[in-house]
Amino acid sequence: MADTTTTTAAAAETTPSRRNEKVGTVVSTKMQKTIVVEIEMRKAHPKYKRVLKSNKKFYAHDEQNSARIGDVVRIREVRPLSKLKRWSLEEIVRRSSLSLADDKEVEVSEGK
Repeated sequence: MADTTTTTAAAAETTPSRRNEKVGTVVSTKMQKTIVVEIEMRKAHPKYKRVLKSNKKFYAHDEQNSARIGDVVRIREVRPLSKLKRWSLEEIVRRSSLSLADDKEVEVSEGK
């Protein structure tokens, strides 16, 4: 019996979750534990086949306040956390070069 529970637990980890995931750029970090992520969607026009870009902003929960403006992040759909927040920060895919420059300036100013 112990073998069946371990195999079902392992199978549950390998199966993809039903939660929706999106990848976008952090636009704002001015709120506490909340980031604003902008997703760019590209869609071909049904008749003219021209690719159209549209942007949409999502509010996501960032528990450690680790994301910075310009970072590329992956967000995952969660239960409603507030009036506008329905997403949670899953991972930081790529750090922004702007945020790295800000970190170096802070370290230099603290060292003096």
